[in-house]
Amino acid sequence: MGELVADKFLRDAVVNSVNERHREIINTNIDKYSLAFERGKSKFFDLENSKKKAHLMKWKTIENLERYLLDFETNFTKNGGQVIWANDAEEARQEIAKIMARHQAQSVAKSKSMVAEEIELNRYLEKQKIEIFEHDFETPLDTSAEQLTIEAGELLRKKYVRADIGISGANFIIADTGSIAITENDGNARFTTSFPKVHIALAGVEKIIPSINDLDLFWPLLASHGTGQNLTAYNTILSGPRQEHDADGPEKMYVILLDNGRTNVLEKNDQRQALYCICCEASLNVCPTYQNIAGQTYDTSYKTLINSLVPSNLNSVSELKHPAYASPLCGKCFEACAVDIDFLRLALLNRRDSVQQDLVSKKEKRTWKIFAYIVQRRGLIDFFSGKTKNFFLQNFFKKTWGPHRKLPKLAEKSFAKQWKERGDQ
Repeated sequence: MGELVADKFLRDAVVNSVNERHREIINTNIDKYSLAFERGKSKFFDLENSKKKAHLMKWKTIENLERYLLDFETNFTKNGGQVIWANDAEEARQEIAKIMARHQAQSVAKSKSMVAEEIELNRYLEKQKIEIFEHDFETPLDTSAEQLTIEAGELLRKKYVRADIGISGANFIIADTGSIAITENDGNARFTTSFPKVHIALAGVEKIIPSINDLDLFWPLLASHGTGQNLTAYNTILSGPRQEHDADGPEKMYVILLDNGRTNVLEKNDQRQALYCICCEASLNVCPTYQNIAGQTYDTSYKTLINSLVPSNLNSVSELKHPAYASPLCGKCFEACAVDIDFLRLALLNRRDSVQQDLVSKKEKRTWKIFAYIVQRRGLIDFFSGKTKNFFLQNFFKKTWGPHRKLPKLAEKSFAKQWKERGDQ
């Protein structure tokens, strides 16, 4: 499975990297994001201090994860909601199925959720013959498109009203109030959580934050780094099912807290900070690799390096180790991160794990062993002429280098020989 995913990544990367139209679309969108990102960051009085504060806040939370999750469960239950703990994707899907059977649900209104993608919820619901209403409203490009968007929106609203269950994600889980916080720009999640009689929120256990007051820090960081906004258009805090004084909202509300291997990451002291991520995707947009291949090439729910590191521990390093190897280690991801996660260290540790777990092919291991042996012996490097070295490169490494790149041409004389010759002059 792992090699198949990695091989597909390499094949798609080769195709997308030379697709001029694909690159043009990516560059246009990245340019727009970059301008908005710079404007968004400029609104902070001291951005670096805010990022450090957020990092420390997430460190405190992850180090005391069990305590804060139990606080959330206690407070959310007091509000009339129900918390369900899911160890893995299959368990999460089965819990959703039980809720749907309990309420005799035949239709689902669904808003964007990375966790839903992680557990492949759409595929599961389709197999169960469940009708799914899901749409991300986009900005129209012309008047006719705008009219179509309005008409589609009106039709979708009618469907949302009659949906049996609404399923959403959660950007943050708030311990002290027993609430979830959802941030969005299209209003789709509000339809999902307001009209259906039953609301199911899906969230990874790492989304927990200690206090509702912490949103004062995390919401602006998420907005500025995600879309360059001061604040996203819709920010919603939900603390349970509808109360007597509420005008709308579900009669029943469930929060499914998903582990799916996150506690495996928690066990690793040197990789634990992967769980600090707030999914702003700033690191994604500044990554030179992503800017060239982008999209579904990564073949993961989480396309950023940081979020690809987490699922690699959820499933197996072999399945999703390729994003760490695709990282150029240029440091841009660290500079852009809203919570100061050390991406470079995590990428190197992910690579280390793949080697230690014997997930690297024998051919690759043999090649690097020979390379390490040679480069540590100056006599061997200087023994062969530049012409001989270029012959070996062209005949033995051309396919490895890829069909669209030219291999570098080595100098006729090694650096050491040239240095000696210059010293004699």
